[in-house]
Amino acid sequence: MAEVVTVTLNSGAKMPVIGFGLAADDIIKAKGSAPVDHIKASVLTAIQVGYRAFDTARIYLTEGVLGESLKEAFEKGLVSRQEVFVTSKLWVTDCYSQDVIPALRKSLEILHLDYLDLFLIHWPLALKKTTTFPILRPDDVVAIDIQGVWRAMESCVELGLAKAIGVSNFSCKKISDILAFAKIPPAVNQVEMHPVWQQKKLREYCESMNIHVSAWSPLGGPGNSWGSNYALENPMIKEISTKHDKSSAQVALRWGIENGVSVITKSFNPIRISHNFEVFDWKLDEEDHKKISSIKQRPPGLIRNFFVDPINGPFKTAQELWDDDI
Repeated sequence: MAEVVTVTLNSGAKMPVIGFGLAADDIIKAKGSAPVDHIKASVLTAIQVGYRAFDTARIYLTEGVLGESLKEAFEKGLVSRQEVFVTSKLWVTDCYSQDVIPALRKSLEILHLDYLDLFLIHWPLALKKTTTFPILRPDDVVAIDIQGVWRAMESCVELGLAKAIGVSNFSCKKISDILAFAKIPPAVNQVEMHPVWQQKKLREYCESMNIHVSAWSPLGGPGNSWGSNYALENPMIKEISTKHDKSSAQVALRWGIENGVSVITKSFNPIRISHNFEVFDWKLDEEDHKKISSIKQRPPGLIRNFFVDPINGPFKTAQELWDDDI
């Protein structure tokens, strides 16, 4: 098993640079619930391969199966609690200051854990409590009281319920708003990032603020309703993969890691789980990085406009939601 490569967050915690994601949304849509046995077997396979970071969220409906998987792994001596890094997220219907701590306690109960290694605000907005996601009425999206919510996130750290806190899908400006009053700065900003959406401006800003960037969908989301094959089918990525005798997926993951970003892979296929982890015994060269940097960028459409409502919402355009980071 390969040595676990980590990055040190501004909280002092060490976070593995490759994680196992449990956003099983497409499987859930097809079957109505997460296929527990299949996902559990995948988590245990990932542990045996060498994964030590696991990323879930309330909206994924996989906190329970991850908790059961980790409990079994602990009991079998495959890994200890101290060796794994578990991330979950505050969903938008709980994005109210009074609901943050109860939401985290509920996630911990489902996960069978005493604390999270990282707790993230999933989106920079709130939904009304009565919202049935993903079916949104025109007035369901509301502005977040970011100062109140972030103060509650800080209380999660003070109470020992989370070792570190951060955000997900936040723009440079929205992070700057938090930093203006935060006692505990965000440790991580988790965003979509891959060779066809490189997030250069956001990465540079977060680096200047000592905030780690973690990439969800580091392969571009192939096979997902919101994703595409543009990253993996890009001619330059394929050319580089042939040069190194690696797959396009391995090139994309290696590119992210070499740019100082942690990557969250998502596959429940045991072969791909192992394949995605094989990115530590080789490197891209300068020419490879120049070629990837020159790839034409393709801003994702569905995800970036999902919460936009030009009439009733707090974000009337994608530019308002993303503050021109797109």
